[in-house]
Amino acid sequence: MRIRRLLYPFIFLSPILCILLSLYWGRYPITFAEVTAVLLHRLPFIRTPAVNETHIAVVEIIRLPRALFGALVGGALSISGAAFQGLFRNPLVSSGMLGVSSGAGFGAALAILLFTQKSFLYIFAFTFGFAAVAAAYLIGRIYRTTTSITLVLGGIVVGSIFAALTSFAKFVADPYNQLPTIVFWLMGSLASAQRSQILIAGIPMMIGSAGLMLMRWRINILSMGERESQALGVNLQLSQLLIVFFATLATAGAVSIAGVIGWVGLVVPHMGRMIVGSDNRVLLPVSFSLGASFLILVDSLARSITGGEIPLGVLTALVGGPFFIYLLKQTRARGW
Repeated sequence: MRIRRLLYPFIFLSPILCILLSLYWGRYPITFAEVTAVLLHRLPFIRTPAVNETHIAVVEIIRLPRALFGALVGGALSISGAAFQGLFRNPLVSSGMLGVSSGAGFGAALAILLFTQKSFLYIFAFTFGFAAVAAAYLIGRIYRTTTSITLVLGGIVVGSIFAALTSFAKFVADPYNQLPTIVFWLMGSLASAQRSQILIAGIPMMIGSAGLMLMRWRINILSMGERESQALGVNLQLSQLLIVFFATLATAGAVSIAGVIGWVGLVVPHMGRMIVGSDNRVLLPVSFSLGASFLILVDSLARSITGGEIPLGVLTALVGGPFFIYLLKQTRARGW
């Protein structure tokens, strides 16, 4: 227990450390002193020598916004996955279980087919991501009560439908212009990260994450079972709806800008559970911090391995898959 408590400060500071590391990490060579000069040159009370404009562009315009955006996306996906795993009492549930990723993918593909402005892509992806979860929730209400099983089944059905619609969109897309854009977006990337997009997309991600933080004690109660939750006086339907809403808000904000990035919402909560246990009051903030650090490091790796950029979905699967097997071997389903 003491070792775990000693790890808490490091866990919560790890996103800041990873952001700083990402500023020095890249194919364009910048020394430690040069990056430090860029970070300090705008402070009025510190005098620094003249800073290279290229270094300012690399650090302030490219790497720093990308690292901040990666922290928000990774944190939002991870905390949503942890909340869903607790709500549904299922360790195989991820942040996209209710169809938000499939719905956002179809929305983005439809926007690429119909419009040339990139702003429509974000709007369509966010809207269809929310619509998919709303449809899954309505399917779960077929028996007038939304149980965890019917809600998950509704998400699977809706996700399959939107996945089929996305495949149809790729089939009718222009193979030279539209199809490559759709395919690359579906694999996930932070390449389009800009300050204005971080401010816009960060609002739903932060609201959703903050809402889940406030609801984390209710997730503990709901993870005990539906009968036990009702016996303790918890409004089951309202609590479930709020948790699904906040998790969807965070995930839809992340997916609408960064594309579909798998495994983060599945693997990272298990990493947090190995460190702090299954108490969602601690697990959710730890998952947010670990998810932010994880995606920053993976994105730094994605833009550094080759001359081009490897899609994030490829690397998260290559890293997350073997690591998840390791987690299963270590935990052997303990704690569930």
